[in-house]
Amino acid sequence: MTKKTLLLLGFIVLKFILQYALISPSYDLHRDEYLHLDQGNHLDWGYISVPPFTSWISKLILLLGNSVFWIKFFPALFGALTLFIVWKTIESLRGSLFSLILGSICILFSALLRLNLLYQPTSFDVLSWVTFYYIVIRYLQTENIKWLFVGAVVFALGFLNKYNILFLLLGLLPVLLLTKHRNVFAKKQLYFALLLAFVLVAPNLFWQYNNHFPVVHHLKELAATQLVNVDRWDFLKHQVLFFIGSFFVIISGLVGLLFYKPFRKYHLFFFSFFLTLIVFIYFKAKDYYAIGLYPIYIAFGAVALGEWLKTGWKKYLKPVTIAIPLLLFIPIYNIAFPNKSPQYIVAHPKTYKDFGLLRWEDGKDHTLPQDFADMLGWKELAAKVDSAYLKLPNRDKTLILCDNYGQAGAINYYTQQKIQAVSFNADYINWFDLTKKYENILRIKETTGSQTELQETSPFFKTSAIGGAITNPYAREFGTTLFVFTGAQIDINSRIKAEIQEHKDYR
Repeated sequence: MTKKTLLLLGFIVLKFILQYALISPSYDLHRDEYLHLDQGNHLDWGYISVPPFTSWISKLILLLGNSVFWIKFFPALFGALTLFIVWKTIESLRGSLFSLILGSICILFSALLRLNLLYQPTSFDVLSWVTFYYIVIRYLQTENIKWLFVGAVVFALGFLNKYNILFLLLGLLPVLLLTKHRNVFAKKQLYFALLLAFVLVAPNLFWQYNNHFPVVHHLKELAATQLVNVDRWDFLKHQVLFFIGSFFVIISGLVGLLFYKPFRKYHLFFFSFFLTLIVFIYFKAKDYYAIGLYPIYIAFGAVALGEWLKTGWKKYLKPVTIAIPLLLFIPIYNIAFPNKSPQYIVAHPKTYKDFGLLRWEDGKDHTLPQDFADMLGWKELAAKVDSAYLKLPNRDKTLILCDNYGQAGAINYYTQQKIQAVSFNADYINWFDLTKKYENILRIKETTGSQTELQETSPFFKTSAIGGAITNPYAREFGTTLFVFTGAQIDINSRIKAEIQEHKDYR
């Protein structure tokens, strides 16, 4: 085994160790993780919020035992593969051993550590971006037709994982058309590759068509409730923070693309970088949507610096160059990861606030970062639902109805009973089991809607009571209340069918 291979394996092992070590046991899974895991129980070619790829991984996790270990394994794996592709890119650009080490450290100690903590489509999205860019580089180096077909497969998988990869094309294709590399459009093999990509994504497109393009509704809802609060200046500021330790390497890559002679054939990447950012800014995208853009520029920068620091007094700057990402990671380690208890964060809010980490999607500051607050209270909720369920008469005829997908998914993941919670929110609206004749309802209501629930719903049942609430003050779901209604005096199934239809008509 060569020295390079040992180093690469060492970085990959360290990557996995860090991903498991950076989460405090104070936290549960994240609300989004529960939804993605439940999709594995309802395999389809599409979902309201995401394409199908994540559901395939969820099914695999389910077959492996559905434990937290495997849930955290796959985002860590995608992060490790991202590091591997950057390594291979540096090798293809004829980077030195120093360049390989620098590039790996920059990738390892970056925002990807935070991103790869959670089981969400974003980890594979970043991997798709860097892999597609690597394939473009390999095609520019060799003009081997096989890379067109490999690129088609990678793009299709990226598309089936997250539509965000379309931003990559919006930033790359116009630049490609304005350079000498536009001759690729004269190759008939390109159109066979495009046909292959279309065939691979067609089942998802067909699903979107059959379901009246829920992605359009999802994007409109996202724009109205979340993207409207995106500040473009904050977007740019966070781009620097995501790779603060390797920002100088990214800048070196951009400078190298202009002035380093061996990079002459890759000039299109310089212009594509800025065009892609402009597209993100124009659409007021969330800051983390752009993370996939940067790893390939770290590869360019590591190679350029490896050449510029090769001889003379400059070679003594190499240790400094490697130390910078490590040193700047230390303050990030202390605030960017859920490795501190909620009590600690509430007692030391200043640094979190200064870095904008307490700002939520509603545009306001809160006591914890939103992702951290979304990882609290779920076990408590599931335990109270289980307790109430066991006391019910005819409990096999009970509907567990939640206000949002986080509540439903958490109950389904942590429950000790054979129950399935649902909601009119997200994909759960398609997962109601209306073959049962329901007599009872366990109703989980968010704080804002819980005050009048008993008064409004009690007349339709023989008995009604409050079965508990989430009491963790740091949870985003603090105050979410469980209501217990038994002995229905109405046809619950008919009401549910009407409500489902109303939500679908709205979409």
